[in-house]
Amino acid sequence: MSQRKMLQLSAGVLLFLLPWFGGLVSGELSYNFSQCLDFFYKETPPKGFHAAGYQSICQRYKNQYRFASLYHRQHRAPLYSAYRLSPTDGKRPRTSWMYEPQLVFSHASPEMEPFHIPVDQNVIDSQAVLLDYKNSNYTKGHLNPSMHQGTEEDREATFTLTNIIPQRAGSNSGPWNRLENEVLRKFKAFCNGSMYVITGAMPYTSGARWINNRVSVPEYIWSAYCCPSYSTSLPKSVKSFFPSYAAVGRNDRDSGEEIVPVNVRMKASMRGYDVRRMSVETLEGILKQRLAVTISLFQGECQ
Repeated sequence: MSQRKMLQLSAGVLLFLLPWFGGLVSGELSYNFSQCLDFFYKETPPKGFHAAGYQSICQRYKNQYRFASLYHRQHRAPLYSAYRLSPTDGKRPRTSWMYEPQLVFSHASPEMEPFHIPVDQNVIDSQAVLLDYKNSNYTKGHLNPSMHQGTEEDREATFTLTNIIPQRAGSNSGPWNRLENEVLRKFKAFCNGSMYVITGAMPYTSGARWINNRVSVPEYIWSAYCCPSYSTSLPKSVKSFFPSYAAVGRNDRDSGEEIVPVNVRMKASMRGYDVRRMSVETLEGILKQRLAVTISLFQGECQ
């Protein structure tokens, strides 16, 4: 039996144990991303502790799957988004923000849709809406950034609130933005095939923080990539970045420095939003410590 079929037939080992996650819904929202496994290295989602409470969304736009997100309705935010990086051929799109109909009704269309005005109360009850971010002092932080997507439609698809976390502006337009550009440059210069990226949110251990008493705010943002086929003549300065690498970024300038140290020489508006580069193994160790589960982000450690 193929690996794809085994994943489709099994509820599987779900990814991370977050005790504040609630129940699953039916429809195309599933346990195992069975409709969009292509966005994961070797068609295998990250492995961790089996637990109910995750809603796996195959993010579909204009009749095509664009990426995958693990979402929680009660906290109205994704745990992570997974995608294949493509070199962009255009600018940030001017597009409407969208929502996920299946989070409203389990048998609704699997296509993301633009918000309607006024917003239906069932949509408000099921997921984040634009009003949640108004006057919140947080930006809408993409886990799958539009600049990591090649076509205009793929970039437009990233503008769904099921791909968004509350992110401080100093992080979003500062160190985290520089990391996203750095990953894109490495892909273009050295990656010969697909680059699989997983970017996620790390909750506070001292209890959830909220905007508008509705949307969970992460303390850190993390990202990891796997590029299994890369240049055989890597410069010495980048050899440690292949085939995989990872990073953790601060989303709270008042957090401790045990995970990500603070560079006091950084520009004041960005100070405290530092990003620490690290191996995927180190990131998995941090996630294990924070979430109390064993994590494997890429099948076979991307070897």
